[in-house]
Amino acid sequence: MMVRVISSFFALFLISFSAFAEEDLWVNLQKTASAARELNYQGLFVYQSGAMMRSVQITHMFEGGREFTRNVVLDGRPREVFSEGDDIVIFNAKHDKIVIEKRRGQNLFPAMLPTHLNILKQSYKLKMVGTERVAGRVAQVLDLVPNDNLRYQYRIWSDSEFGLLLKMSMLDIQGKTLEQIGFTQVNLLLSKDLDWFQPNIDPTKPYVMDDNLELNHVDSHLVVPVLPPGYRKVDQIKLQVPGKTAPVQQLIFSDGLASVSLFVEPLLKGMQPRIGKKSFGSTNLCAHVMNGYQVVVVGEVPSQTVEQIAQQVSFKK
Repeated sequence: MMVRVISSFFALFLISFSAFAEEDLWVNLQKTASAARELNYQGLFVYQSGAMMRSVQITHMFEGGREFTRNVVLDGRPREVFSEGDDIVIFNAKHDKIVIEKRRGQNLFPAMLPTHLNILKQSYKLKMVGTERVAGRVAQVLDLVPNDNLRYQYRIWSDSEFGLLLKMSMLDIQGKTLEQIGFTQVNLLLSKDLDWFQPNIDPTKPYVMDDNLELNHVDSHLVVPVLPPGYRKVDQIKLQVPGKTAPVQQLIFSDGLASVSLFVEPLLKGMQPRIGKKSFGSTNLCAHVMNGYQVVVVGEVPSQTVEQIAQQVSFKK
């Protein structure tokens, strides 16, 4: 009898210790989510997806309760991305001019984690992997393991001293890396000078505004009544796409990390309908036609996730 009591007590102790240990990991991850937004830093990070690789120089500052970030893409066509709070402005070299595009805020590296992590706790478990060095810094390595097959697994390298996200990988169900982004060098900034927060103007080229984006004006008759568990609508946009006479509606869904976009446009005379499913590395796409509309769902999520959302699209009368 005594052996049974001791065994039961020991089992309860292990369960409690495991829950406590995971909660400690969530506390550490909350530090990582905050550090990317509150620290001042400058560095170089590399994004890799399949054969595609991009190097980006980043400068970030938190001053007066506001975030300022400048990303300069170092490969291919010159491109600079500026963000102040939730407002993003892109300076994009196209042909003989520079196109200035405005966008709504997104989770840009290293601020890829949501500010509040409760939404992630609904869909992921957090596990400790170990420690590694990244960009000359000691990092704590954590795995965000999904509770289902509707999202990928994420591996996170968090700076052991300051909490800053140093690297992040997306893994498939077999543990294979689908894409990865991480610092190759990073330093904290002591200066609060904001002179760097301006584009590198090319006086030989004209600068033009791209006003193809209209926010919060998606038709109310477009609905997705049931979303996959853990996902919620986070944005809605109307796009005026060059070459198209009718606007394209875009709804964006997220579980806090994974993101899925729903595009809907009227199928006009002469348009070739798109029907079927496709995969491009970590990205899956599902397209079909409904009530005279072209419906396309695409995201860096497993195929069943985009298929579930595509099946739920409907139009209220």
